[in-house]
Amino acid sequence: MSDVVWTARQSGWVPKSDDARTPYDVDYARIVHSHAFRRLQGKTQILNLGDSDFYRTRLTHTLEVAQIASGITRQFRAFFKDHPAYDFIPEESLVKTISYCHDIGHPPFGHGGEVALNYCMRENGGFEGNGQTLRIVSRLEKMSAKHGADLTRRALLGMMKYPVAFSRVHNPDLSPQLSPNTSTVSLIDRKRSAPPKCFMDGEQEIVDWVLEPLSEQDRSLFCSFARKDGKHAKSRFKSWDCSIMDLADDIAYGVHDFEDAIALGLVREEQFREDISKEDCSAFLEDLASSNPGKYSKDPYEQMIAGLFGNANRRKQFIGKLVHFFIVAVQIKEQEAFSEPLLKYKAVLPEGHAKVLDALKGFVFKRVIQAPNVQHLEFKGQTMVVAVFETLMSEPQAFLPEDVYADFKEAEEGSRIICDYVASMTDMMLLKTYDRLFSPRMGSIFDRV
Repeated sequence: MSDVVWTARQSGWVPKSDDARTPYDVDYARIVHSHAFRRLQGKTQILNLGDSDFYRTRLTHTLEVAQIASGITRQFRAFFKDHPAYDFIPEESLVKTISYCHDIGHPPFGHGGEVALNYCMRENGGFEGNGQTLRIVSRLEKMSAKHGADLTRRALLGMMKYPVAFSRVHNPDLSPQLSPNTSTVSLIDRKRSAPPKCFMDGEQEIVDWVLEPLSEQDRSLFCSFARKDGKHAKSRFKSWDCSIMDLADDIAYGVHDFEDAIALGLVREEQFREDISKEDCSAFLEDLASSNPGKYSKDPYEQMIAGLFGNANRRKQFIGKLVHFFIVAVQIKEQEAFSEPLLKYKAVLPEGHAKVLDALKGFVFKRVIQAPNVQHLEFKGQTMVVAVFETLMSEPQAFLPEDVYADFKEAEEGSRIICDYVASMTDMMLLKTYDRLFSPRMGSIFDRV
């Protein structure tokens, strides 16, 4: 299919003749200069802001995802020159654009904030962070009259991680509700309030435009999903560009968030030994031994643990080895049911490498994300998000900034405008708003709203 189709923008905008940039260079520039991208510096990755200036925020995580994704595409260009996917490898500015966008829809306080806003929007279309990303870049950013950042069609396709609408994959048996286990306080049921992975129904028109060049068969298959008893349904496919970004995201999460956890003393060596066996990381250990003859011949598992849990210099070296181990191993898988090349190909890890990455991700989830000290803070942030949202909804004219209230009055569904406003907040902005509304201190009329 013609490149012109995939470099098209909803507005029809074309650059001036003296602009040397490619269409994807323009996309990259627009995201780098966007409000949503800048706000990532003040949003939680896993650990909450204020505890340390060392660990990763959403912004530093995003930069690492972009670097890893760029590394994967360079590997493809160097070693897959005879592969039919070679001509469709995304240029660096495109893969960086998609990577930079992948988390901009996430609200304050990470997954806790996402669950909170899905509860708040339970009667009005729900909320999901990846869906909010599409909404931001195609509607909310201020770089065009009606189309947000007005990115190319291919960039929008690449950041669409879950190409299914909320209403299609939402399981009604998991509709958000208050927890039945409390009597004196009202708390949301966190498990039932977790959203499906999707885009919001209000963005269907944008999705239709993005997928317009596809054949009916490709479009139907790409938007298909699988149902599972007791859970929300789940989309089955991602585009070629998205698969590169998504794999880079997994590597950054599994390796770099793991590094943060060790550096901050949140996980211990004995926990690692308990959860990740020699067999779980056998592919990495074999690579260590084969690529460093004689250096890791005795017991590479023990040497790996000593490196990861030893001094900072050795740990950083092993983290680098892990990232390199994954990037150089990425393969291209062909999905033969698709005719469109941007859907036909997928970036994947070999089985042994995928097993190592899954073990690291599982360790971070179990020992860090699910740890009580992290869950307490996630719960607190979630509770503040609900309180702020419901207060703004109770008297929009009294509590919303003037420009947001103007949008609220014009909108068919005002709750979505308030949801956009709360979701856009950094952790600190949400904290200050909550403090101004609920703290017993006097406050000041000169506090910024």
